[in-house]
Amino acid sequence: MNLLGDAIGWIFSGDPGRGFDAIPLAIGVQLLYTLIAVVIAGVIAIPLGWYIGHTGKGREIAVAISGAARAIPSFGLLILLTLLLGVLHKPEAAVISFVVLAIPSLLAGAYTGFEAIDRRVIDAGRSMGMTESQILWRIEVPLGLPLLVGGIRAATLQVLATVTIAAYIGLGGLGQYIIAAIPLRRFDILIGGAILVAVLALVIDGLFALLQHLVVPRGIRAAGSAQPQRRSARQRRAEAIAVGAPAVPPATP
Repeated sequence: MNLLGDAIGWIFSGDPGRGFDAIPLAIGVQLLYTLIAVVIAGVIAIPLGWYIGHTGKGREIAVAISGAARAIPSFGLLILLTLLLGVLHKPEAAVISFVVLAIPSLLAGAYTGFEAIDRRVIDAGRSMGMTESQILWRIEVPLGLPLLVGGIRAATLQVLATVTIAAYIGLGGLGQYIIAAIPLRRFDILIGGAILVAVLALVIDGLFALLQHLVVPRGIRAAGSAQPQRRSARQRRAEAIAVGAPAVPPATP
């Protein structure tokens, strides 16, 4: 049996099967939970990350919180919150679980974006008489935006993939095809659901990659393309932290 062919045929058949939501509706649910979770997490994490990056205070606490949040198993947290909040509040339990998942990448992207800025640029702004508010909005936010978008990109992809488990508590989304197809032994639906999740993630990742390129200030983009080998170790470490990778310590001479 050609399982891959059967899965692709199921995707384009227009009939997901009895008891399943239509594919466009499932994609919409997947994107809706992702959007809500990332927006709420952004409202919490981005101002906090900007404060840490601007003042230099609380970085160790932020790193500890981010590490602890990354270590929490999303599925376990979802089930625990569903039991604590009750079956009537399953959507709220799911959103809280996904917000906790999104916060570390957003927080890291916000404060590492500021940390990667050359301090001489900020000192030049202060020497010109700019206030702290002007330095924040005219220098730090624009220059830190690429790494912030990178953090949003990482958080969105993590949440988008994890929303699949929401089907375990009956909230729909693309996960319903994967979870419900296992006891039915409908491997075409199972593989088709996995393909849909993967393709959706690739499309979203491509859009964020384009956005991340567009938000780079024009002057920095030109300088970076002319001298790509001169990216500082600080910038490379900040980019690694923003996407959740371990930072590589600088080599000793």
